[in-house]
Amino acid sequence: MIVDSALYRHGKRVEVECFPHEYDRLRAQVEEEDDFVWVGLYKPSAQELHEVAAAFGLHPLAVDDALKAHQRPKLEKYDDSLFLTLKTLWYVDADDAVETGEINLFAGRDFVVTVRHGRGSELHSARERLETDTTTLTHGPWAVLYAVCDTVVDAYVDVVDELQIDVDEIEESVFSAARTDDSNRIYVLKREIAEVRRAVMPLREPLRKFATGTVHGMVPGAAPFYRDVLDHLNQTADIVDSLDGLLSTAFDAHLARIAVQQNDDMRKISAGVALAAAPTLIAGIYGMNFTHMPELSWTFGYPMAVALMCAISGGLWFFFKRSGWL
Repeated sequence: MIVDSALYRHGKRVEVECFPHEYDRLRAQVEEEDDFVWVGLYKPSAQELHEVAAAFGLHPLAVDDALKAHQRPKLEKYDDSLFLTLKTLWYVDADDAVETGEINLFAGRDFVVTVRHGRGSELHSARERLETDTTTLTHGPWAVLYAVCDTVVDAYVDVVDELQIDVDEIEESVFSAARTDDSNRIYVLKREIAEVRRAVMPLREPLRKFATGTVHGMVPGAAPFYRDVLDHLNQTADIVDSLDGLLSTAFDAHLARIAVQQNDDMRKISAGVALAAAPTLIAGIYGMNFTHMPELSWTFGYPMAVALMCAISGGLWFFFKRSGWL
């Protein structure tokens, strides 16, 4: 599905006399050196994408990757064009879940084609911001590459901020006085952080190449924009590592608290058994009814046995209470 297609000249959008899907006619209107075309697609069919590929001369291997999606973030060079894949992320708070999408971007001297998969990867806002920033847009396709990367990385920051809140909640729950079962939520968050890691970490190398200006064909002055995006990405990566470590520590603390609670329970059970054992022992002895047992015929035999039970039980209760077993 075509989301938008436009021709840009001197940093401004130019009205064209063709339909959005007439890619050949659209590209034919590139007249000046800094003119370029930006075509945005969302979940295109194979036929739609191959029509775009034919008009802009896209490499078939890159087209196949863009059509199938589920690619690892990467930067590849094909002849005179670049192919960049980015993972998009958005957060579903109700499920503590990180959902993923994908943007595949083709860039040449006079064109940019973006192919989006996933509902959380809209680029309309990025296009609007660029169209109001003539100075940046004069960098041509490199400005679009920057805007897309910046939008995606900003979404990473938002997702990591939400995960930070969840990890703080886990820590508070684990170290609270109440008995809690946090293992399931910790496992879910560990999996979501792994999903974020798969999007963030591989993207560092492509952005490093942009930031250092080592990508062939980069226009002068574009590298500082990418350095800013790379800085945000590196900060996000550091936070992701930190959150993963905090969750591992919280899980270890959770297991340690369970072990302590179980030991405490066993102490209480043992103390209860000991309190019942002494009276049971005395009652067992006096209940055997031996013939030659002086206390059986003694007037104070029964009170003595009861008093002995109470004294031993009371002494044990005082000892266990003082020791913290009860």
